[in-house]
Amino acid sequence: MKKKGMSVLAKQHAAGWAFLMPATLLIFVMSFYPMVQAFLMSLKTGSSARLKWANPVSFNYTRMFSDKLFMRSVGNTFLYLVIQVPIMLILAILLAQLLNNKDLKFKGLFRTCVFLPCATSLVSYALIFKSLFATQGLINSVLSNMHIISKNINWLGNPGTARFVIIFALIWRWTGYNMVFYLAGLQNIEYSVYEAAHIDGANGWKTFWYITVPLLKPVIVMTFIMSINGTLQLFDESVNLTKGGPANTTITMSHYIYNNSFGQGVANFGYACAMSFFVFILVAILAAINLKVGDTRD
Repeated sequence: MKKKGMSVLAKQHAAGWAFLMPATLLIFVMSFYPMVQAFLMSLKTGSSARLKWANPVSFNYTRMFSDKLFMRSVGNTFLYLVIQVPIMLILAILLAQLLNNKDLKFKGLFRTCVFLPCATSLVSYALIFKSLFATQGLINSVLSNMHIISKNINWLGNPGTARFVIIFALIWRWTGYNMVFYLAGLQNIEYSVYEAAHIDGANGWKTFWYITVPLLKPVIVMTFIMSINGTLQLFDESVNLTKGGPANTTITMSHYIYNNSFGQGVANFGYACAMSFFVFILVAILAAINLKVGDTRD
């Protein structure tokens, strides 16, 4: 029988909205509202509080493509992306496969050792890498003692070797992070599937390629999107390892955006916001492509 007041279904809906509203308001206030304000700011020129509407309003967006330093930062970022992300993800899935072996002893220790770099402070590990790859650092000492090099290499003073150090640091830090996702995915695969493949005569490579990889495809797509997102926003390594040098040859997009906002003494917020939206569009496009490629549903 109907009673006076709200029905049970209406009360449930009201309770659901009551739980959702605080989080929804926080997301709107802390995320979407700043995004709208940043877009409006990207249509303005000037510095700090003396911002005014650009003439034309697309000035900052057209300026990006004539800015040689920004285009160099785009090229550097995509270089890191193309080299580092595939190597890192391949190493992560291979390590996950090895550490998922039920007969392996001390699995917990090995997993912790591989994941540990991810738990290291960004500033701390950057300082360690700067010491290792210094002209008089450990890497040069080891290579000299092994008679691989005849004189010390200025790793962070040459554009090619400085980019190599950044890529190596990224692989060292984030491989274990992605390995955890693959390890979780592997543990959801029934071991009987591998036993059946072994009975059918499949070797290790065929088992990995035709069973493990297809079953891990959703996890692979997710880690690929996260890695692309993180690399396109790469900031810490460029700042702490090389400071964008030598001569801005290793600078990334986020580092250049920071320099225009705070790092060069001129608060060019309008131009920085325009570049930030360019990065946002790149991330969205690449994520959409990955989702489309990874979607195998009919």
